[in-house]
Amino acid sequence: MNATSTRADAFVVFGITGDLAAKMTFRALYRLEAAGRLNCPIIGLGHADWSHYRLVTAAREALAAGDQSVDPEVFERLARRLSYLRGDFSDPATYRELAERLENASAPVFYLAIPPALFGPVVTALGQAKLTNGASVLIEKPFGHDLDSARALNEELHRTLDEDQILRIDHFLAKQPVLDIAFLRFDNIMFEPVWNRDHIAAVQITMAEDFGVEDRGRFYDSVGALRDVVQNHLLQVLALLAMEAPAGPGSRALWDSKADVFRATADVDPAHTIAGQYEGYLDVTGVGRESVTETYVALRLEVNTPRWAGVPWFIRAGKALATRATEVRIVFHRPPPLTFLPRPQPVAANQLVLRIDPDPALRLILASQGATGTTEQAVHMDLPFAAELGQPPEPYERLLHDALTGAHSLFTREDVVEETWRILQPMIDHPPKPVSYPRGSWGPAGADELLRGHPGWQLPWLPDTGNTGT
Repeated sequence: MNATSTRADAFVVFGITGDLAAKMTFRALYRLEAAGRLNCPIIGLGHADWSHYRLVTAAREALAAGDQSVDPEVFERLARRLSYLRGDFSDPATYRELAERLENASAPVFYLAIPPALFGPVVTALGQAKLTNGASVLIEKPFGHDLDSARALNEELHRTLDEDQILRIDHFLAKQPVLDIAFLRFDNIMFEPVWNRDHIAAVQITMAEDFGVEDRGRFYDSVGALRDVVQNHLLQVLALLAMEAPAGPGSRALWDSKADVFRATADVDPAHTIAGQYEGYLDVTGVGRESVTETYVALRLEVNTPRWAGVPWFIRAGKALATRATEVRIVFHRPPPLTFLPRPQPVAANQLVLRIDPDPALRLILASQGATGTTEQAVHMDLPFAAELGQPPEPYERLLHDALTGAHSLFTREDVVEETWRILQPMIDHPPKPVSYPRGSWGPAGADELLRGHPGWQLPWLPDTGNTGT
């Protein structure tokens, strides 16, 4: 292998016969090929006794199952890039054969679409085979299951790799509305002057799903809502909302700003948390009969910086809730009483709502005089992203492209991972007992108590429904 390069000249997928490849990887690779942004050979590794023909067939089947329209010429180009290597990930012979295939590659990207327990052993084996010089390694979450295990994983990976060679995937960071948070804040002069404790009363982050865990009970029962989406996805959204402007271009400045937010965030207080478990969860295949895994979690955090001191950050996430919606809601302070208006009481608080999923959009909620001049009502200024900006790349399409071209801003850094686990560790050490809640509800009633003295949980703003989200 030769000198290093920022652009990958080979892409190696460990676990290409697995579910992740079928659901995400093949689709992302096809879309990159269609866009003319794929420029290297792709080697798939797996335990299955597959031929090249079987690999190409699996790719075609995955695209069909994902409702991806397929251009035969584009698919043929992708198929020519594909090759397959059958091997045992614990067998040195596998890595010797892989090294022969990569003889002319100077900057391969290794994508570990495999169980987290194999990350360390596979990286060690790659290093022993002298395959990591100039390489990058993509790994999927979870990056540990608590602070100690996250530190142990990082230490194991660093025995072979430098930190800038490790690309930790959080696909949520590649969603277009999440990417837009920094532009919304820092590229619009009307927002940044009021983006602080003097004007903002509270921040609510909601990730609601209207389905349960029927098809992944065994996996979910070992994880729960806190580890599945809060420690990674939703805390990353919090960092983008709370951070100061990065000091310069590039991934390092961005992650420095995010790390500063997490270092300033106090450990979660278990008294300011609540967990829930939807009715029927214990009957799901793979779930322990006496499981106390939470399918809902709500918590309050404090970011102790001059910008945010005293502003509560409320996060909730759950399965089998009333609807599917992920949103950020900035609730501003109410204006003071204004006696010249028809009624002297304060008007409703202004809000800014960023809908991440489904149908990404932005909404400003303002107060206005009613048509008769004697009433006050909320009015909405809405910006549907797709209609105004066009369809963005899909998250995995964006992430794989960035990995192959050496762009690292969307991947998570070691210190940030460890800080997010540190913030949540008190809740992991002293988990609240889950409270049962009905399917189709908004979770345990006790979640409302977290917001006592602050604006209550707002119903999410949903597309094309009568729910205005106020």
